[in-house]
Amino acid sequence: MNLLATSINHKTASVELREALYLNSDVIKEYIKNIKGNLFSEGLIISTCNRTEIYGIPINKNAGHLDLQNTLLQLKSVTGLTNDHFQNFSSANAIRHLFSVAAGIDSLMIGDNQIFKQVKDSFQLAEENHFAGFLMKRIFDSAVKAGKRAITETRISEGAVTVSYAAVQLIGKIFSSLNRKSALIIGAGEAGELAAKHLSEMGIGKMTITNRTLERAEKLAKILNARVLPFSDFKESLHEFDIIISATSSDNPILTKEDVLTSVKKRGYNPCVLMDIAIPRDIDPEVRNIDYAFYNDIGSLNIIVQQNLLRRKEEIPKVEKIIDEELSSFLNWYNSLEAAPAIKDLRDYFELIRAEEVDKNKNRFSAEDQEKLEIITKRIINKILHYPTVELKKFTESATNGDEAAIKISIVRELFGMNNLHSDETSKKQKES
Repeated sequence: MNLLATSINHKTASVELREALYLNSDVIKEYIKNIKGNLFSEGLIISTCNRTEIYGIPINKNAGHLDLQNTLLQLKSVTGLTNDHFQNFSSANAIRHLFSVAAGIDSLMIGDNQIFKQVKDSFQLAEENHFAGFLMKRIFDSAVKAGKRAITETRISEGAVTVSYAAVQLIGKIFSSLNRKSALIIGAGEAGELAAKHLSEMGIGKMTITNRTLERAEKLAKILNARVLPFSDFKESLHEFDIIISATSSDNPILTKEDVLTSVKKRGYNPCVLMDIAIPRDIDPEVRNIDYAFYNDIGSLNIIVQQNLLRRKEEIPKVEKIIDEELSSFLNWYNSLEAAPAIKDLRDYFELIRAEEVDKNKNRFSAEDQEKLEIITKRIINKILHYPTVELKKFTESATNGDEAAIKISIVRELFGMNNLHSDETSKKQKES
């Protein structure tokens, strides 16, 4: 298959370069207009914070990765880029790479589920803009299957691999149910926002956000349907919360042992959980010595994260095996679109019908006529198939590229139901046995 792919990602380029080449949906639509019909007949574009990748089937067989990269650089003027910032893939290797991306083993965070959805969204955008043709649709279906199998058949996505998520998962183990619990998020930066979103997804009963900049707290609270508490007042309300997650950028601790001890007493010694995910720490580590206060800081949470990352890495060989299986399945399908296997399957298909009908009716003929019946029906089949056989060969010879021939042959296979031929034969043998 003449498939080209180029990728700039977390392995090859800095955050600044990746950001400079990021393509939002509007830019992708414009880019598709530029390259469809000029460089590619069909393709797929994926752009996230960690990668921008272009896959396509070239119209000109002499087109290469440099042509592809140039179209991207014409769209986004970026200085400091070299060939070393790109990974290039062709044919089966390009498909394998896409499968690896969808399965999460090529992510910055191994087993990242988010990329699976991003791949699906990217394909939908390609389809909406008539860029996802016959072959890309089949490649995408196989990529989705590989991604789903990786998630369901392995533990590649299990366990928190960010401190924010590790904190929330640990909270979920301490409290069996969160729907009746209240949480205070101190700090509305990236870490605090992630923790708040994870808590929301886990069904927290009530959530309150406090931040030095009130506007930022209000913005996050609006997204999560949470309450806002002025930063100057949160200490007086500390006892109202079962869960406290602190993630500010303060240079000094904002909660002392005495603050937490006072809160515990006001709560009537009902248990509370405190998660300090700030660097430097927001909460005095001595809090861990207070009864009924479950305290963890970024150090202990990082241990959980590293353990989970190690477990995920151990799952990579299992995911690679799934990718090998799905790639093999796809290539078997694609190879069946070549003329020789298609001709064989077409003849096998008609021979199967002929043999079944002869077998049903041969008892109506004498032994001598049965032999003639075999000869006559075979001649009829050969004459019927002569012209289609010649045309199938022409498809390969006259097509401007192999993928055009594959599409034509696929139409023939679909028209006669030949894609089910081998599965039908297998089912028949199983029934007979």
